[in-house]
Order: sequence, then C-alpha cells, then structure tokens
Amino acid sequence: MYILNSKKVALEKVEIIKNGFSAYVESAELAGLIKKELKKLQLDVYEDVTELGFWFIPNREK
Repeated sequence: MYILNSKKVALEKVEIIKNGFSAYVESAELAGLIKKELKKLQLDVYEDVTELGFWFIPNREK
C-alpha cells in the first residue's frame, strides 16, 4: 500500500499546470492546496468543479 503526501502531490500538479497542461484531482483537500500554491505563484487558471473532482486548466496568454 502506498501512502501519498498531499503537499507533494499538490506541488507535482502545480508543476504540470506551470508547463501548460491541465491537472485533475478528486479531493477537495488537494484542490485547496493547489489553489493556495497557484495564488502564491500568481498563475492564471480556470477551475472547473464537477461532481467527480476538480480540473485546473491554465489560461492561454493572448
């Protein structure tokens, strides 16, 4: 059985977003950590909340 560190998973997802890709998480806890980190880095993303989880989609520069 694997034990995942929530903060580490959130930071890995933020790296994916920084590279221009979308990231998905199922838990509200992880979504909160990601939002906190995105705000700190001032990254512009669209957040899509669904019944199944949270999508973070980077906004393209115009």
